[in-house]
Amino acid sequence: MWYTEKNMLDIRFIRENKELITAGAKKKHIDFDVEALLVLDDKRRELMTSVEAKRAEQNAVSEKIVKTVDMAEKQQMISQMKEVKDALTLQEEELKDVLKQWQLLMVAVPNIPDMSVPDGKDDADNMEVKVWGEIPTFGFEPKGHTDLMLMHDMVDFDRGTKVAGFRGYFLKNDGVRLQFALWNFVQDFFRKKGSFVPMVVPALVRREPFMGTGYLPQSEEDLYKTQDGEYLSGTAEVATMAYYMDEVLDKSQLPIKMLSFSPAYRREAGSHGKDTKGLIRVHEFYKLEQVVLCEASHTESVKYHEEVTLNAEEIMQALGIPYRVVVNCGGDLGLGQVKKYDIEAWVPGEQKYRETHSASYFHDFQTRRLNIRYKDTDGKMKFVHSLNNTALSGRPMIALIENFQQADGSIKIPEVLVPYMGGQTEIKKNS
Repeated sequence: MWYTEKNMLDIRFIRENKELITAGAKKKHIDFDVEALLVLDDKRRELMTSVEAKRAEQNAVSEKIVKTVDMAEKQQMISQMKEVKDALTLQEEELKDVLKQWQLLMVAVPNIPDMSVPDGKDDADNMEVKVWGEIPTFGFEPKGHTDLMLMHDMVDFDRGTKVAGFRGYFLKNDGVRLQFALWNFVQDFFRKKGSFVPMVVPALVRREPFMGTGYLPQSEEDLYKTQDGEYLSGTAEVATMAYYMDEVLDKSQLPIKMLSFSPAYRREAGSHGKDTKGLIRVHEFYKLEQVVLCEASHTESVKYHEEVTLNAEEIMQALGIPYRVVVNCGGDLGLGQVKKYDIEAWVPGEQKYRETHSASYFHDFQTRRLNIRYKDTDGKMKFVHSLNNTALSGRPMIALIENFQQADGSIKIPEVLVPYMGGQTEIKKNS
């Protein structure tokens, strides 16, 4: 299945829109040479035509040999076939090498960002589009979540490091209760919407789904790999997207909306020295992820992109956590993303916003690679479009703890979480 033309951006589309691909790569600050791909594709197609012709010739000569009675003539044809076979073997080897190079370039072709995506090099250039909630003012110096959680015996970093190594941690007591309260609240939030299928998905995933979703080969250094060749996923998106891999869906099934839960693992290979304290950046955590498959329509993709973003906003609003929404600039988009919003919660201990949710849509970038199709009403086969957005990770709990801290060091429980905390309204030393 892998590395065929159907599994990537269509090579015909790339040929017909090479300037658009070049502009998209430039906007994403991705170094990609479209001309080099097209030159290699010309060679690939030329070799494939030649190989097919030689195979046809070989088959034709073989049929003649079987029917020929004259031994001299038969021997001449056998010699002729040997020459064809030798030439074919050489070209097949050459084609194999060309295909390897072609495949590597094809999986590196960046998707084209939407026109509304702002220019920029990195997350510093992301554009704020919405702010919600009032940043709290304290009559005291606010503490960070690390100090607050240690004060209330909600976490143990020392023993976490002893057992799991750098960035290891144990959640304890009200830390565990608060984490479970958030999970249960979010599950109920989506259950009331009635359209999301709840799923617990594998975190240990084969290479193909990572290729399909675009995490490989670009992000391999940030993934943990097992001795058997599987990878530990950093998001439930990977396994969820592969659920319908190599399947043809009925149009009546669309949109398909899934809410997936899994542990998540990230090496954080490129973040050495960043956020070394606390729970902001850890190697192991848990995520609830929204994943949507919809019709092959830009309008539909935009509609559901706004919907999954609003779902996350409603969760943050219900929790009372101040946040802002930014649209990511070109340089802060991944290889396959057409457009992306980040929701960033206000973190008083750092006096800045920190990302808690990322909402992206991909058009058919992922589904071509994963071969997820549907038959349209006109009978034509199309690749579905895909979207995803965080529903809940560990970071909203951090923002909650810091924003709801009180002068005496206690932490107020948001009203919507009180029922999930067994009626507990605050976290204090003797709670």
